[in-house]
Amino acid sequence: MRVVGSVPAGRTLKLAEYVLTMVGALALGYCLTVFLEAKFYQVRESRDFARELRLKEENKAAPVDSIAAVATPDKHGVVGKLEIARLGVSVMVVEGVDASDLKRAVGHIPGTAVPGELGNVGIAGHRDTFFRPLRSIQRDDQITVSTLQGTYRYRVVSTNVVRPEDIQVLYPTGRDSLTLVTCFPFNYVGSAPKRFIVRAERAPGI
Repeated sequence: MRVVGSVPAGRTLKLAEYVLTMVGALALGYCLTVFLEAKFYQVRESRDFARELRLKEENKAAPVDSIAAVATPDKHGVVGKLEIARLGVSVMVVEGVDASDLKRAVGHIPGTAVPGELGNVGIAGHRDTFFRPLRSIQRDDQITVSTLQGTYRYRVVSTNVVRPEDIQVLYPTGRDSLTLVTCFPFNYVGSAPKRFIVRAERAPGI
């Protein structure tokens, strides 16, 4: 018996299908926008960074201010470029780890050493974008961090999985080191419960 004023089942299903299709399209459009924004940012900043490096090389005879060489960049500003050749990683590093920073690059963690400064340099990135290849990283892989002040090479010494509150991984160490941080597990859906840590150290000759 059809109740007066009720919506036919077929019409309800079509309406639900339409709504879900629209939601899916909007979600896909948002993801595409975020991806393209990050891609364009990386291309633009990588090009500008390369140009600045060339200019610096052409003027390398000019004196370098040792204090400025390790100064922390402005918030959200470009720090340099991080590369892991074996994994095909090449990504710009910005100052900060806000959502807007990690959406377009990987971020230097405030309070940790700046590349070129003695201490523990902390860099964070999303597991489903720029740092996804870290799932395949191995001991002795080489990580290069290039800045306008110099190029610094590190060799991976260990990987570890910790809880988000285990911030001691970012504490200064007795060696010039680099710590990469991303969420874990890599294939987890939603906000991942743990953190994947890559520890690398600089050594003479690299």
